[in-house]
Amino acid sequence: MKTILVSLAAALTLGPAPQSGDIDAYLRQAMESTGLPGMSVVVTHGGRVVHAAGYGHDSEGRPITATTPMRVASVSKSFTAMAVMTLVERGAIELDAPVAAQLPGFRMADPRAAKITVRQLLNQTSGLSDTTVDIASVAEATSPADYTARLADSRLASEPGTDWEYCNVNYNLAARLVEVASGRPFGDFMRERIFGPLGMKSSAVSDQVVRPANGHNSIFGAWLPRAELPGFLNDSGSGGIITTAADMGRWLITQTGDGGPLVKRSSLETMHRPSEIRDYGMGWSAEDDAGLLTHSGNLFTYNAVEAISPKTGYGFAVMTNSAALQDDTYTIMLGLAALTEGRTPEPPGGDRQLYELVLAAVAAAAAGLGVMGVLRAGRWAARRAGRTGWRTALRLAPVLTPVAVLAAYPDLISFLMNGRAVTWAQLTYFAAPLSIALVVAALAGGAVAGARLRALRRRAPAPTAGADA
Repeated sequence: MKTILVSLAAALTLGPAPQSGDIDAYLRQAMESTGLPGMSVVVTHGGRVVHAAGYGHDSEGRPITATTPMRVASVSKSFTAMAVMTLVERGAIELDAPVAAQLPGFRMADPRAAKITVRQLLNQTSGLSDTTVDIASVAEATSPADYTARLADSRLASEPGTDWEYCNVNYNLAARLVEVASGRPFGDFMRERIFGPLGMKSSAVSDQVVRPANGHNSIFGAWLPRAELPGFLNDSGSGGIITTAADMGRWLITQTGDGGPLVKRSSLETMHRPSEIRDYGMGWSAEDDAGLLTHSGNLFTYNAVEAISPKTGYGFAVMTNSAALQDDTYTIMLGLAALTEGRTPEPPGGDRQLYELVLAAVAAAAAGLGVMGVLRAGRWAARRAGRTGWRTALRLAPVLTPVAVLAAYPDLISFLMNGRAVTWAQLTYFAAPLSIALVVAALAGGAVAGARLRALRRRAPAPTAGADA
């Protein structure tokens, strides 16, 4: 009854619903303006799929369709939360009981970890943090059980239930808890209890079961095919889902409460409801300024976003086989939401090309200045002959600044991302244009500093005979 009333209210206040052709026209415009290599999209309303289609191509030139498998990265968290809640309803998992009491093998070098509850894992309020967990080690895990065992030497960043911090460890622990509580491997459980009942026949949490489309990175405006970044993906609860636009349509219909239910409505509302600490539920960010429940995902060669509108009953999913400094999936999703509310969406795209053009210009300028600085090093040294060392050091500091920034690069990006662990390898993917520009600037600065120091040494007066006598 509630769903019927919401749909009726939306119809009365938001004007005529967009047709599939209207949505298709907007998405084709988005593809043209963003220059994305490939994208798959689904829009649902009530219990039906309004539009599901693919655009562009994969790295081998094959067209992207509504049935092309894509990685959806952290959108996977809403699926893992659903898996946990199905077991909560069966009494196999206690939502507000400690994880350690329900998950043999889970221990940490921090006694506070014994107090983490399942709800805190799903709300990301457990105290787990990239800053206190050995992320490099867990990324090499081969299974949820192995992943859990590798946490033994890690600590918490805060008391459980007192702070919010986005950390993939929460949801990979949740996947292991699903395995233990159900007695089934995580991938099997997802296939049998989540994907199967919904008819998501082309979805999995392993690329050994469903092979995703090859991904791309943007390098100064050009899309280049890239192999996936190695890491813990198969059977990952935080980011392992591979699915299609067609299958996501079935998922979204369930999330709006209009499809075959996997859990009771009260459980669905629990997952969508924010915690007392942060506007984040269980695999869903609470309603944003547009009135949408959302979750985004990035896996270095893929981007994805899902959203549902409690106000209108619409659901949206946008997935791309690419990743860059600018993520266009969220903007495109907002445009779709605007269409369903009778508003004219803003044309997406253009920023990626502009940002990367600026970075290309910075790299070219740095290289040119570096060559010029090396060629003029002798002249620079002649002007400073005989000056004290500290003054020379001050003069060299500006050209060595890019070297210092490069040395701290991963840590600086981690700081800007609120403590999320960032590796050098990751920075060669979606951040490649920025990384290249910084490396060029650092090499140029280092070359200029080296040339100037050599020129100074050549001009230094030779020691006088008997000067040390």
